Amino acid sequence: TEVTEKLEEVVTIWIKQIRQVLVESEQMRREADDLGPSAELEHWKTRMSTFNSLLDEIKSSRVKKIISILQAARSKTLKQWKELDSSITIAANEAKDNVRYLYTLDNFFCLLAKASPVTMMEHVPSLMNTICMIYCISPYYNTSERVTSLLLKITNQMIKTCKTYLCEG
Repeated sequence: TEVTEKLEEVVTIWIKQIRQVLVESEQMRREADDLGPSAELEHWKTRMSTFNSLLDEIKSSRVKKIISILQAARSKTLKQWKELDSSITIAANEAKDNVRYLYTLDNFFCLLAKASPVTMMEHVPSLMNTICMIYCISPYYNTSERVTSLLLKITNQMIKTCKTYLCEG
């Protein structure tokens, strides 16, 4: 029972740390007003890396041994642990899925940054169609908040590109 208590203390600390990561990941992002769409992709890549690392740690043999000992002891901390494990898996899947879909837009992001205003406008219809497809298909990127944030960043990039074009011309 002494070993069980020590292991429960360890798992309780892990639970607090994981909850903190989850809470921070759900907080409102503070971003500069002029960020382009590449920042959206970078955000999800960072988030994917964070949650994949966390998943790797949770699935490590050391953690699995501790959890199996607590399962044998019928520890009450396991209920919270399983809920957090599920939340992390969902967050990792969301980030991975969003990165996958945003990568389909990466070519457009490069075009928006380097094109002239006329050339840029030629690509807008296919860009919008791709965003519409992502909105319809993605299980996670299909909220108005996510698409609005992306469209805002795309607009920022278009404005920045036009300003550059005007200043150079």
